[in-house]
Amino acid sequence: MVTVREIKANVASEMEIFEQKFKASMKSEVALLDKITHYIIKRKGKQMRPMFVFLTAKTINGKVEESTYTAASLIELLHTATLVHDDVVDDANERRGFFSVNALWKNKIAVLVGDYLLARGLLMSVDNKEFQILKIVSTAVREMSEGELLQIEKARRLDITEEVYFDIIRQKTASLIASCCAAGAASVSDDPAMVSKWKKFGELVGIAFQIKDDIFDYGDAEKIGKPTGNDIRERKMTLPLIYTLNNASPTDRKKLINIVKKHNEKRKYVKEAIQMVIASGGVKYAHERMMEIKKQALDVIADVEDNDAKRALVGLVEYTVNRDK
Repeated sequence: MVTVREIKANVASEMEIFEQKFKASMKSEVALLDKITHYIIKRKGKQMRPMFVFLTAKTINGKVEESTYTAASLIELLHTATLVHDDVVDDANERRGFFSVNALWKNKIAVLVGDYLLARGLLMSVDNKEFQILKIVSTAVREMSEGELLQIEKARRLDITEEVYFDIIRQKTASLIASCCAAGAASVSDDPAMVSKWKKFGELVGIAFQIKDDIFDYGDAEKIGKPTGNDIRERKMTLPLIYTLNNASPTDRKKLINIVKKHNEKRKYVKEAIQMVIASGGVKYAHERMMEIKKQALDVIADVEDNDAKRALVGLVEYTVNRDK
C-alpha cells in the first residue's frame, strides 16, 4: 500500500508553502493565543484534508493557484476549530496521543480558541474575496453540526436505520472531505459541473473513511493505538452494530441493546458486545460496504485524464480504506 509520505511527495512544494501560510493565518498579538496555536500546529495530524485540496486542483489543472492555498488554509482552520470544540463537547483530555487544548487550558479558553480559528478562516476568505470557496466550506461546517446533533438525537433511542446512518456520516464526516475536493476544484475552475463532480467524489471518499473508523472500534486497541469500544460506550450506532441488531435473534438483539443502553461503561460488557458484533458478521459487512463505496468514488473520476496528481489521489483513496490506524 502506498504511504502518506509517498502521496504527499506529489504535492511536497505546495504543502511546504501551505505550512507557512497556515502558520501565518493563526498568528495573534495575544501571547496566550499564540502559545496555544503554536501547540496545535506542532501536533498536527497527517494533513489529509489539505492533500485532497491540492491533489484535486493539480489533477484538474496540472498546478495550483493562490486560491488553492486559501481553500486549504480555510478548511484546515475550520477543521481545527471543530476539533478543539469537539474535545470540549466530548470532555476529551487527549487528541492524537497528546493533551487536548481544554485539558491544558480549560474549557473556556478552548472554546474561545475555536471561535478565534473560525473567525480567522472567515476573514481570510473575505479578505481574498473567495466567496465561492467560503460558501462551500461554510456549508460543510453547517452539515457537520447537523450530523452531530442528528446522531445525538438518534443515540437516545437506538433506532437508527442504515439509511439514517448514512445520512449522519454524510453530514458529519463526509461533508468536510467533500468540501476539500469541491474547494480544490473551485480554486482552479469556474465550471459548476466540475465542482459538483469533485464534491460527489469527496463525499463518497468521506463515507468510506468513516466506515473505516467504525471498523477500527472493533479492532485491536494495541495495534490501532487508541482504545476500542468507544462507540459502544458513547452509544453511537455504527454500521457494524446496526447490521448486527438488524440480523440478530430476538434474544441477542435484546441483550445487545441492554449492554449499549445500561452497561456501556463496563469493560466486560463492552468486550462482550464487540465479540457479538464480530461473530454476527457486522464488521465483515461494513468492510464490504466500504469497498463498494470506494469503488463508486473512483468511478466518479474514472473519465478524468490520468496524471501524477490523479494517481496520487487514487493512492490517497486506497490509503483511506486500507490504513491500520
